[in-house]
Formats: sequence, C-alpha cells, structure tokens
Amino acid sequence: QVQVVESGGGLVQAGGSLRLSCAASGIIFSSATVGWYRQAPGKQRELVATFTSGGSTNYADSVKGRFTISRDNAKNTVYLQMNSLKPEDTAVYYCRARTTRYDAWGQGTQVTVSS
Repeated sequence: QVQVVESGGGLVQAGGSLRLSCAASGIIFSSATVGWYRQAPGKQRELVATFTSGGSTNYADSVKGRFTISRDNAKNTVYLQMNSLKPEDTAVYYCRARTTRYDAWGQGTQVTVSS
C-alpha cells in the first residue's frame, strides 16, 4: 500500500522560512515524479514544484527564487524549503508521488503566514 505523509507545516511570520518534508512508502521512490501542491481557502489546488525521477525541477512562477524542492531517494523523502514567505503562501500543502502505476497524495499540512 502506497502512503505519503507530509510534515513541517506551521505558523510563521511574513519573511520567515519553513521546510516541509514528505515521506513515501510502498512505492519505488527513485522512479517517481514527486511534487508539492497547495490549496488556499476558496481556491483550486495548484502546483508549487515538481521533481522528476530524471532530476528535472519545475516551479510555479509565484514561488520561483523563494522555494526549493529537493529529494533524498535513500530516505524516500522529498522536501520543500520555503523562504521569504508571504501571506499569500498560506494554504494546505500536499505532497504527491506519481509513477506509471501509482498516483498517491498525502493528507496535507497547513502553512499559515501572518503579516
């Protein structure tokens, strides 16, 4: 059974930093495209950043230069380092791990940025 579990959310002041972690199990993690998505109240879920098995990364324009996605295949874990946080970054952040066989989402972790 594939499981994806996020951690690291919380409350931070504008300009601060947070690091989210996502641990996956039951999946060949090194073969997975992993990514972070977020959903703010009243808005659709949107892509934040992805990291393919081949090493390519992709970021939403709104987070470029502030967020960094990374992965540790030995630990089956993907990270999202978030710097210079803004109130508009407030959302539930979801991790996703996708292969040709599976498409698994975590339960989400809340990030709140106060002004």
